[in-house]
Amino acid sequence: MLGSLDPRKLDGIATTSQATQLLLSLHYRHLLHERAPLPSFGDAEFRAFSQNGEDGILLLVFSLIGVTNRRSVELGASNGTSCNTANLILNHGWTGLLVDGALREVEHGRRFYASHPDTAAQPPTFLHAWVTRENVNDLVAGAGFRGDIDLLSLDIDGNDYWIWDALDCVSPRVVVLEYRTFWGTDRAVTVPYRPEFVAECPDYTGASLPAFVKLGRKKGYRLVGCQRLCFNAFFLRDDVGEELLPEVPASACFAHPAAQHFISHRPPSAVNREWVEV
Repeated sequence: MLGSLDPRKLDGIATTSQATQLLLSLHYRHLLHERAPLPSFGDAEFRAFSQNGEDGILLLVFSLIGVTNRRSVELGASNGTSCNTANLILNHGWTGLLVDGALREVEHGRRFYASHPDTAAQPPTFLHAWVTRENVNDLVAGAGFRGDIDLLSLDIDGNDYWIWDALDCVSPRVVVLEYRTFWGTDRAVTVPYRPEFVAECPDYTGASLPAFVKLGRKKGYRLVGCQRLCFNAFFLRDDVGEELLPEVPASACFAHPAAQHFISHRPPSAVNREWVEV
């Protein structure tokens, strides 16, 4: 796991990754300028620090729509070494707020970024906090993040729907959310809100994709795709890049065989618990 390595030993890897990613980003912009066919999310996937292929998708998205202030917020970042904003912070000079409820992970992340050559001078802001809908705006704004930002990533394995609903101190251009695949496109449901919610089983968390799509439309966002394994969805603000990344139906985010299997074998330990229609 990258987070367990000495950051100095990653310097050569990071330098190569930065150069490769810069060339790839320039290639995407060239394709856009030439009006040539653009790669799909699936074709663009790669992992530098993300859990799966999200780093590649985000590089494609921001190569196409551009960046503004290179500011990101990640709620549920763990130690920040395997998450959706790490690559942008380490390889592209972004400023990030990384929030997690586990103090040990936060302290690990602070040490990692403080000793990494690319972030030692200006590490991301780490915040140890239990995020609720009542405190999320105070936490984010209190850390100096207000107004327009380029990216929000939300994966707290719990009240994700309710937190995105409540968060209004920032206006991200791109949002990444984890959804519960087994609900498919059938129902717009979420776990009921409890400030102290802790996942009682791995799948009894978060919300279905249709729930996030409905909430996104209310907040002014459209679904533009997902990563290959069909559990992280990407949303763009409606005033950003609509001609480049148009809205896709929720059904497009369940194409992988693993997703179809999960829908066909919905885990009783999660389905039989309380869910709220939204």
